[in-house]
Amino acid sequence: MILDKINTIILPQLEEELKNILEFWANNTLDHRNGGFVAELNGEGELSECTEKGAVLNTRLLWTFSAAYNFSKDAAYLKLADRAYKYLTQYFWDKEYGGLYWSVNTNGKVENSRKQAYAQGFGIYGFSEYYKASDKKESLDYAIQLFNLIEANYKDKKHGGYIEALANDWQLLDDMRLSSKDANEPKSMNTHLHIIEPYTNLYRCWPDAELKQSIQGLLKVFRDKIIDKKTFHFNLFFDVDWSVKSNIQSYGHDIEGAWLLNEAAHFIRDKELVDELQEASLKMVDVCMNEGQDRDGSIFYEKEGGHLDTDKHWWPQAEALVGLLDAYQNTSDTKYLKAVVDVWQFVLNNVIDKKNGEWFWKVDKNGVPDLKPPKVGFWKCPYHNSRALMEAITRIKLISS
Repeated sequence: MILDKINTIILPQLEEELKNILEFWANNTLDHRNGGFVAELNGEGELSECTEKGAVLNTRLLWTFSAAYNFSKDAAYLKLADRAYKYLTQYFWDKEYGGLYWSVNTNGKVENSRKQAYAQGFGIYGFSEYYKASDKKESLDYAIQLFNLIEANYKDKKHGGYIEALANDWQLLDDMRLSSKDANEPKSMNTHLHIIEPYTNLYRCWPDAELKQSIQGLLKVFRDKIIDKKTFHFNLFFDVDWSVKSNIQSYGHDIEGAWLLNEAAHFIRDKELVDELQEASLKMVDVCMNEGQDRDGSIFYEKEGGHLDTDKHWWPQAEALVGLLDAYQNTSDTKYLKAVVDVWQFVLNNVIDKKNGEWFWKVDKNGVPDLKPPKVGFWKCPYHNSRALMEAITRIKLISS
């Protein structure tokens, strides 16, 4: 029976790999000279010459070690979360205007002062999780400040949703891109996904009525604007009035969004949205399996127009574990459990770097790793895979109880 296999074989493997990932970051990424964590390790895990420390990596580190402590109660993880919290509040927080800078250099001087909504969202995610771990009211206050700043400065009161980026003093920018590979459009799926995710986490410890309304508004934006009703993929980029400005299908975001939207709707206990989003998310998972899953169970990166990018990046594999388990919990259909087994087997055989630790950024269609992208960096962090493992372990135990 497939559930027996998951419990007796896969569950111990997930637990062991979670420890391995956290140990890698604890042992290899502390910046003993400058404080906080290093900016980058190359594809083989060696320290690089990069000097730009990013808000996304550092907020995700705060979330990861806080969540690891909340999951395991291992005091070593709380100590690392303390380190991340201290560095973020000392160097990334804008003491004049509030909010988080995009990046600082290794000396803690501001490198890029822009304020991406995406980074403010991950600040909420990290600060709210750290509050749960530490019971430090100051951290909850930081999370609430960020919520208020997002609502006051980024919210589009005419068309709904949130714009991408502002200057450090909250003025408009011409270039709103999250990264050089993204389209320069005022709204994106990615930013909205990573605002609803931290808003849900904040609601767990601060069940505020305005916050609940904002979560409801975000869920409706996904339902009405971002989910393509014909294909059940996310549309990725939009003009301010929600005109679609891209033709890319991101399989990892589709399956990640499926479970995050379900989580948000359930947590605010909005039955209408629970029913609507659960139906849509199941269709998204099925489409991802039918169109974006290779024969070995792994998840392709994306499709743009007619071109399929057959590389397998680390984070879609991680998010697939949770999305597929969530689909099983909502249907009891064992096809999703079989897919979980297949994805995990691919990760175990191909994505985990058994020599240097952690996960490769990506492998090709044949499972050959690409060592050019960093092992640790601006966008390479322990958030996707450690969260997936904690979620998967929790859900498997719940399913089996």
